[in-house]
Amino acid sequence: MLLIQEQNHRAPPQIAACNHRAPPQIAACNHRVIEMSKTLVQPIGQKRLTNVAVVRLKKHGNRFEIACYKNKVLSWRSHVYVYIYIYTLFVFDHVSVEKDLDEVLQSQTVYSNVSKGVLAKSKDLVAAFGTDDQKKICLEIMEKGELQVAGKERDSQLSSQFRDIATIVMQKTINPETQRPYTISMIERLMHEIHFAVDQNSSSKKQALEVIRELQKNFPIKRSPMRLRLTVPEQNISHLLDKINGWNSTIVSSDESGNQLSVICELEPSLFRDCDTLVRNLQGRLDMLAVNVHLDIDTNVDNYDALEDEQSSMQKESAGPVPQLVEQLQKQAISAKDGSSNGEGKQQKCSTCDAFVGDVKKYREHFKSEWHKHNLRRKTRQLPPLTAEECMADLEIGDSKADLKNYSF
Repeated sequence: MLLIQEQNHRAPPQIAACNHRAPPQIAACNHRVIEMSKTLVQPIGQKRLTNVAVVRLKKHGNRFEIACYKNKVLSWRSHVYVYIYIYTLFVFDHVSVEKDLDEVLQSQTVYSNVSKGVLAKSKDLVAAFGTDDQKKICLEIMEKGELQVAGKERDSQLSSQFRDIATIVMQKTINPETQRPYTISMIERLMHEIHFAVDQNSSSKKQALEVIRELQKNFPIKRSPMRLRLTVPEQNISHLLDKINGWNSTIVSSDESGNQLSVICELEPSLFRDCDTLVRNLQGRLDMLAVNVHLDIDTNVDNYDALEDEQSSMQKESAGPVPQLVEQLQKQAISAKDGSSNGEGKQQKCSTCDAFVGDVKKYREHFKSEWHKHNLRRKTRQLPPLTAEECMADLEIGDSKADLKNYSF
């Protein structure tokens, strides 16, 4: 009896000890489970607001940000500026930029901190912008906000714009001694010598005109003249010729038809407005034949005599010097004529241009030519095909009109 009581007396402390040790273990296990549940993250298929370009704008004491795709902001801004420039020139009915905006913005939402995902408050938007329309506010931030660009991206953009400016300078200038344009590499070297720095906030054409003025101070370079056809009544011929001589312009040819005189001359671009006003006052007509006139043919010693004869024949025409593209079209026209005379059975005929273009090799090259591409565009509009000479004139007129829209006098 005493042994049984002693065992019963000792048992409760063991049970109590076990019960005392059990709750801490369970609590520890529960604590570890809670910590593991906190570290688990639900996987998602898309991470937003990462790898973005942030455009910031500080206004009314607050900072507003929008999340954009990289390499899209600057291209969108340049696109908008071009539309605004065209709108001011030709007064289009509307300028649509919403489609491009959707391609630039990751979301049309205004943030106070993009990296933390903090949205801007509505009362702050109304106080700063006068509206809580997210789309209008995003447009204003896109146009006026600050954009931080990476170093390599900035260098690439500056290099590309530098090349564009050099190309425009090459197209608009000539060497007064040789009457030929400078090469791209020469123009870039001269721009480096005058320590020209690209301004990303200014257009390439505007900066090209500034470069030309700076280059004229130190190097033999001048603006390539414009080729114009001036037609005035017979009683005003003497006054027109006096003005042309006073401008030191070169008269290429003149033709009298009835009681009118038609003069083809090469004029400095800075005098274009004065010439246009003069012709209007003389009750005449002004036709632009070429925006930039320069000699652009190869000086091969073996073919020098032939090239000299070709140059003299070109001066008699009103279209001006023939560029490299026109030379290719002329060669294609000559080959087509020779092929038709030697035997049309052996020649490949292009159904689009309705002309024989030579053997299989020339036939393949013909499909890459501007002549064939131009006739393809006419074919889609259900227009008849043009010959090589007609295509040459049509392309030159189209290029002149396109250059005149962005031409600065």
